[in-house]
Amino acid sequence: MTDLPPPDFPAPDLPPPELPPLRHVVNRHGLFATKALGQNFLFDELLLDRIARVPGSLKGQNVLEVGPGPGGLTRALLRAGANVTAIEMDRRCLPALAELAEAFPGKLTVIEGDATKISPEALFDAPWHVAANLPYNVGTQLFTGWLSGQDWPPRWKSLTLMFQLEVAERIVARPGTDAYGRLAVLAQWRAAPRIAMKVHRSAFTPPPKVMSAIVHVEPAAMPAGVSARMLERVTEAAFGQRRKMLRQSLKGLPGALDALDALGIDSQRRAETLGVEEFVAIARSLTK
Repeated sequence: MTDLPPPDFPAPDLPPPELPPLRHVVNRHGLFATKALGQNFLFDELLLDRIARVPGSLKGQNVLEVGPGPGGLTRALLRAGANVTAIEMDRRCLPALAELAEAFPGKLTVIEGDATKISPEALFDAPWHVAANLPYNVGTQLFTGWLSGQDWPPRWKSLTLMFQLEVAERIVARPGTDAYGRLAVLAQWRAAPRIAMKVHRSAFTPPPKVMSAIVHVEPAAMPAGVSARMLERVTEAAFGQRRKMLRQSLKGLPGALDALDALGIDSQRRAETLGVEEFVAIARSLTK
């Protein structure tokens, strides 16, 4: 009798491996958060699992994580079924992350390096999500980098990022509020940011001096006929002197005052009173 090959059934989902408590991992490897690297660790795994659920189902999805530290959020992403590529510049954390990679075979790739100098496009063959408890000292720089550039939609599917609450509020701010500024316009003109949850300072070790929040961003349609670089120049000039009227703050940008007249925007207004659509209209006029 000829042996038949086994039926081609999909492999059943296996339960996640049992892992030691994060605090034990940190103590065993001597991983103490350093202020110079903007590190604040989260140990509450229920909270970390909630953060990993913010982007929706990550099963089989590529995820870029920046600054995993001892691997708290990394665990949650792996438990959610993600294929994680983590960039970590603190060499002390690499042994703990290597143990995590062994516990989830083939699911975690760890790259030692500076995320501000590594292009995600070189790491993935398919679109990816970004999920990270960003180091406070480089968070805004990385965020604006992911939002910049003329190519749109981007190759990333979503951003789920931890920021200081003050920065998070600036990202989602509306015109006319104290928090509204250049960061809000750059985040909102072709993407949809929202504060998904707030995180109390007591959740971190060591506790930072400020509250934090998770910001979730999904790309939206890009307005036609607008240069991303021109919008950056307009907002940089307008908010660089935010207490001055537009006729003063934009006078150094060739054609800007004529654009205001053509669009019917009062040049005596200040930058914080203009909506995102008005900044886009100015940039479109100057792009032409």
